Order: sequence, then C-alpha cells, then structure tokens
Amino acid sequence: MPDQRTTGSSRWEAGVLPYTAMGYYEPDYRPKETDVIVAFRVTPQEGVPPEEAGAAVAGESSTATWTVVWTDRLTAYDRYRGRCYRVDPVPGTPGEHIAYVAYDIDLFEEGSIANLTSSIIGNVFGFKAVKALRLEDMRIPLAYLKTFPGPPHGIVMEREHLNKYGRPLLGATIKPKLGLSARNYGRVVYEALRGGLDFTKDDENINSQPFMRWRDRYLFVMEAVNRAMEQTGEIKGHYLNVTAPTMEDIYERAEFARDLGSVIVMIDLTIGYSAMQSMSHWARRNGVLLHLHRAGHSTFTRQRTHGVSFRVLAKWCRMIGVDHLHAGTVVGKLEGDVNVVRGYYETLRGSSVKADPALGLLFDQEWGSMPGVMPVASGGIHAAQMHELVGHLGEDSVLQFGGGTVGHPMGVAAGATANRVALEAVIKARNEGRDLLAEGPAILKAAAVHSPELRAALDTWGSVAFDFESTDTADADAAAAVV
Repeated sequence: MPDQRTTGSSRWEAGVLPYTAMGYYEPDYRPKETDVIVAFRVTPQEGVPPEEAGAAVAGESSTATWTVVWTDRLTAYDRYRGRCYRVDPVPGTPGEHIAYVAYDIDLFEEGSIANLTSSIIGNVFGFKAVKALRLEDMRIPLAYLKTFPGPPHGIVMEREHLNKYGRPLLGATIKPKLGLSARNYGRVVYEALRGGLDFTKDDENINSQPFMRWRDRYLFVMEAVNRAMEQTGEIKGHYLNVTAPTMEDIYERAEFARDLGSVIVMIDLTIGYSAMQSMSHWARRNGVLLHLHRAGHSTFTRQRTHGVSFRVLAKWCRMIGVDHLHAGTVVGKLEGDVNVVRGYYETLRGSSVKADPALGLLFDQEWGSMPGVMPVASGGIHAAQMHELVGHLGEDSVLQFGGGTVGHPMGVAAGATANRVALEAVIKARNEGRDLLAEGPAILKAAAVHSPELRAALDTWGSVAFDFESTDTADADAAAAVV
C-alpha cells in the first residue's frame, strides 16, 4: 500500500521524501484504458529498493523533483503524477526488475512524438538512483494514437501504387556506399533494376559530398530508373536520401525528387523526430512513399540493460508516419535475435498485436485504423538465405541485398536476377505448402539448375553466415502485463 504520508499533511512538509512516500508507487492502481503504460527495465543502485527505483522513474518522468514543492498543490496532482503500479524481478537476472508505470493521457501533447519522448525518456536515464534503465515496451492507448495520422500510405496502398502483390519486394543498397561519381552510381542503379529488383537505395551516409552532389545523383538515378521501367514494364524506384543540414534543404531535395518523378524518398533517423513528422506530412501531401533508415539506432537500442528497445522505437516511427523502416534480418550481419525481430515486424504490420513475452511484447497493442509500416530487412543477406528470410519475415517486407547484388561474380544485373529467381522459387514453394525452413536449400538448388545467376550466387555465398550471439533477447520467463 502507498505510504500514508501521500495523503496526510506530512506529504506537503518541506524537505525530501522517498518517491514511494510522495505517491509515485501505487500497487493497487489499475491503469485506465486511456493511460499510456510503460515497462522499464530497472537496475537499482545498491540499497535502493526496486519499488523506490520504480517510483523514482515514475515521478521524475512526470511531476516529481528531488524535494517536496508546495506548487504541486496548485495542480490536479493526483491526476498528473505517474504511477508505478507493479515491479517484477527479471527471472534469472538478479538485480534487474521490470517496473510498470502508468501516465495520464493529458500529460502528452496530441500528435507529438517529440513531447512524448521528452516526457518518458527525457531526464530519468541519467538518474543516480539507478545503475541502468531501459525502456522495454509501451502500450499506447487508441485515444492517443488517433491524434497521429500514421504512415502516409501504408502497406496496402504501397502495393497498389507499385502494382506488386503476393511476395516481398526486392531492393539493394548501392555499393560502395561512398566514392562513386553520379554517373557511375546511376549505372549501378540501372543494372540492378533491369536485373529484377523493385528498388535500389542510397545508404544512410550518402547526402551531398564533394565526390557526388545530391542534384547530380538525383538526375542520373532517375534516368536509370526510367530506363529500367521502360525495359521491364514494371514500376521501379530508388530511395533518394533527402537528409540534409536544415529542414529547408530537406524540403528542397524532396521537391526536386518529386518533380523528377521519384515514387519514394528517404530520410535518416538522425534528422530527429520533429523533422521526421514534418517529412511524413510532406509525403502524404505529395503522394510520395517515405523510407526511414534507422541510422544510429543501435547507440541506444542494442544493449539489454540501458537505453530504448527498438520495439518502442518502431511504435514511435509508426506513429510519426513512415512507409518503410529497417527492422532487422534475423540472418544477416546486424544484431537481431529471431524472436525479438519477429516482434518488431508484428509491431510494424499488425492491427491488433497481442502480448507475447517470447517476442518481447509485454502489452496488447491496438492500432485501430492506422496503416502498417513495411519492414525492411537489410544488412549482410544473400540469395542462399531467401527461404529463411521469407519463412521468418513473411511477404509484407522489403528484402535488400546490397553486397548480395553488387558483389555477384557475373555482375550487378546478374546479382539482381539471382535474387529475383530465388524469391520467386521460394514463393512458389510456399504457395504449394512446402516447409521453407526445412526444404529451403533444396528448393534453391533446384531453381539454380535453370538459372546460372542463382547458381553462381549459391556457389559464392552459400556457406556465408553471421553466427553470433544476440545481445538483445527476450526474457525467457517474463510475464505479459495485466492491463
């Protein structure tokens, strides 16, 4: 039960009180349907009870400061204080606890990820009373979600724009990512698209450098895209990165890309949440797909005890409103436990996502009518893994093979063809009811009999794997939150 001082006169006496005594720990509280609910992984300092640590997080992320302030009495204090209502030890990891905190919806500005994040993570992560703190998951109430428009197009509308159904989309990041001239860059785009890919892509650090200015790149890239569309009869695209030093520069680049006929533009996570929302509004007004590269995310999402889980970042990005988001590969060169990555994909695509601690999902999440985001798998993947990619990630995804296209021994177009043949063979097998994970290598080997491009890809990369232990995994015995 809360300390009796939370309602007595001593609650307002000058001086320092424990956060539990100030009302920020309330185990009898039952969250309202409209509350924002957050699960924090808390590692308290020695001598700090976990309930006090949870209460401190709840208080410092809502109305509290380090001492009693009489001005609290000028507010609807009982309504606006965050409430830590549950603290569970993490099985098998002594010293770590999951603290559940509920916040009244009126603590947050409507339609503002900048305000939501400033409130939830703005100050508490440097708090001395905790050794480490991680934001594991959030339940966003539908009432708050309705203040965000979400993705400009979403998965269904993107497929209708592209006229491509029933399979993942294929892409490639141009390699090398830095150093090519604009004309040579365009040549790689053309070869990859004519060979069978749906998209090609700027990498996160291609902006406007001395070796290739943005306007020159856009011109040569769109010439390549248009030639490839004319040759193949398919709609193609290239993610033109419009990331720039200022918002005015971003708009200038996006408008030039639109005027050249690009169906998609790209931004980096590093431009910030407000700029991302501004570009989402722009993409909706202008009918252009918006791709988000999660550049820099691992600086705060990867470590298991401190930072912000990517599943939370995925929710924020869906609310901000992007059409694509990199979300992990399972089998590639970048961090990604299979179950945790599946949880990310569920978060981005689902309309009613049920809590599943095995996937790292601690809350039910209703998305209402908000469109889904197309997850992107990119980073060290190749044709020999196609059955695993489709088996784990499903068809509503973009599979991007950079080195796995450009590094093909027969050339860029052959690399693209190898990926397209592998994908179509795997999708055909899936439609026939075959077990992709069990029969995948045989399916690809049979397809390679009729495709020298695929055969060369399997010979080159068939044994390449990135088998490292993931640093971020779901808690084996965690329980879902009861809301």
